[in-house]
Amino acid sequence: MANDDKTERATPRRREKAREQGRVARSREVAGALIGFAGLLVVLWISSSELERWRLSWRSWTDLAWQSDFNPGTSILVWTGTAALRWILAPAALIWVLATATSVAQGGFVISAGALAPSLERMSPAKKLGQMFSLSGLAPVAKSLIPFSVLLYLGITILARDWELLMRAAQKPAAVLGQLAYQRALEICWKSTLALLLWSGIDYLLQRQKLERDLRMSKQELRDEYKETDGNPTVKARLRRLQRQMRRRRMLKDVERATVVVTNPTHFAVALEYRPEMVAPIVIAKGVNALAQQIKEVARWHEIAIVENPPLAQALYRSVEIGQAIPAKLYAAVAEILAFIFRAQMRAQQARARGRN
Repeated sequence: MANDDKTERATPRRREKAREQGRVARSREVAGALIGFAGLLVVLWISSSELERWRLSWRSWTDLAWQSDFNPGTSILVWTGTAALRWILAPAALIWVLATATSVAQGGFVISAGALAPSLERMSPAKKLGQMFSLSGLAPVAKSLIPFSVLLYLGITILARDWELLMRAAQKPAAVLGQLAYQRALEICWKSTLALLLWSGIDYLLQRQKLERDLRMSKQELRDEYKETDGNPTVKARLRRLQRQMRRRRMLKDVERATVVVTNPTHFAVALEYRPEMVAPIVIAKGVNALAQQIKEVARWHEIAIVENPPLAQALYRSVEIGQAIPAKLYAAVAEILAFIFRAQMRAQQARARGRN
């Protein structure tokens, strides 16, 4: 199959793109079931007093029709229009609220400009006919037969159960037959509504599973998306290499102001800076192997003292980061080296002064 290689779950970025295109998990069955439930509530909400008012209105209307002609100002027409409007507006508002809430609850508030844009491909009659007679086009029809079959079964079962009762009621007054028919119709309605609600929940889960399958990605698509979002790995590696080179050049430049360079002597090199106003010496550069050799070359070029002390060099390299002061436990060892350097520098200055004199 074409989608055999799409084994990976969709990434958040792919889900966001699908949402922008209006591809969210929604079931029309949920809205239909809730609207049917709302209609059942409206029927139950109609009180016997309202039905009585309609019955009296109908009687007055027929009596008035025998006595005079109707005109737009007739009171019974005004009352009938007002009552009918009230009955229509309440269910219509309830249906609109339920339909909107159901749509938002399933997929959120989504406005997709791409889905609204005109497309010749979507309006192609040949493509529509092909979809109608394909397996994917017949699937919704077959799926709609499931709730229809359940509703048909419920209706036939209830009518078969009470068929003899309905036949006997046909010989009784119309009010008795009407009441019995109303009760059976109400039973069919609420049982059908429950069946539709259950089916709509199942259909919504099926829609979510279908969307998950459609959004699955192949490993190649994951790699391509990674390149688009985080950059090409080759380019990123080159950038990291350039950044390391820049940091190395900057660190070697800082070696020029070092007071002393402590070495291993071959593997480690740590450059320390100390001024009288500092609380403690600071590590301004460190390196191993080739970088250690570069640090020592810079130190020799700028006549910076190089002291071989393997234990101290290794301790400084492993425990102190660049830009940090040395720990208190190394004060004594570093102070001994700095004192030796300062004494040597002082003797050298005195010797140069005597030479000038």
